[in-house]
Amino acid sequence: MLEYGFMQKAIAGGIIAAIACSLISFFVVVRRLAFVGMGISHAAFGGVAIGLALGINPIVTAGIFCSLVSLGIGVVSKKGRVHEDTAIGILFVSAMALGVLLVRVAHAYNIDLMSYLFGSILALGWGDVLALGITTLFSTLFTVLFFKELLFLAFDEETATASGVPSSVLFYGLLLTMAVLIVVSIKLLGIILVSALLVIPASVGMQIFKNYRGVIIASLSSAVVSVLIGLYLSWKFDLASGAAIVLVMFLIFAASFILSPRRRYMEGLVSRIGSARRTSPEKKMNS
Repeated sequence: MLEYGFMQKAIAGGIIAAIACSLISFFVVVRRLAFVGMGISHAAFGGVAIGLALGINPIVTAGIFCSLVSLGIGVVSKKGRVHEDTAIGILFVSAMALGVLLVRVAHAYNIDLMSYLFGSILALGWGDVLALGITTLFSTLFTVLFFKELLFLAFDEETATASGVPSSVLFYGLLLTMAVLIVVSIKLLGIILVSALLVIPASVGMQIFKNYRGVIIASLSSAVVSVLIGLYLSWKFDLASGAAIVLVMFLIFAASFILSPRRRYMEGLVSRIGSARRTSPEKKMNS
C-alpha cells in the first residue's frame, strides 16, 4: 500500500487533518459546538457560489464567507441572546439560500458545485498536504497558546469572564479557527470526513476518561488510528476512503461506549475482577 504515491499523500494528509481536527474536537464537544461545524461546512456552499458568480477562486471566497458566518454565529448568539443552535440554523439556511440564488444569477448550472465541497482524500497532492500542514500549524498554535483559557472557558464561561479571561475574543477565535480548518479541509478531504473528525474523536475520549488529558490523548489516537485503518480497508476492498474512515471512527466510538468505565455493568465487572485478584493471593496463603 505504501508503495503507491497517492496512498502516501493520503496517509500524510489524513494524519495531519486528524491531529488538527481532533484537538479542536475536544472543545467542540465540551462547548457543544458540533452543530457549528456542520453549519459552517454547509455554509461553504454560499461562499463557493459567490466565488463562481464573481469569477474569483471559490475556495478563497468560501474561506472569507465561512469566517463571516462563524463570527455571525458568535455575535447573534451572544449579543442577540439567541441559542447557538438557533443562530446556526438561521445563518446556515440563509447561506444555502444565497448560494442557490447566486448560482441562478450566474447561470452556473453546468458547474459541479459539489466537487468543491466533497473532496477525496485519495486525490491529495503534496501541495494539498502542505496546505493542510500550514492550517494545522496555525490551529494547533492557537489551541496550545490559549489552552488553559479555552479549557476554563469551556467548563465555566461566567467564572472565566469574571476572572479576566477574554471569553468573547477566545470564543470568536475558536469559531474562526474552526472555519478556516473546515474550509481548507472540505475541498481536500470531503465534508463528511471533516465533520466526523470534529465530533467523534473527543466523544470517544470522553467515554473512556474523566480527565481532559486522557480525553485529548484518546481523541488524537482514535482519529489517527481511524485514518490508518480506514485507508487500509479502502485500499484492500476498494471502498470509498472517506466513508471507510468515518465508519471505523464510529465503530471505535461504539466500542468505547459499550466498554466505557462509566457504564454500570462495566463498573460491576471491574469491581468483580478486582475482588477476584485480591482473594486469589489469600487462597494461596491459606492453602
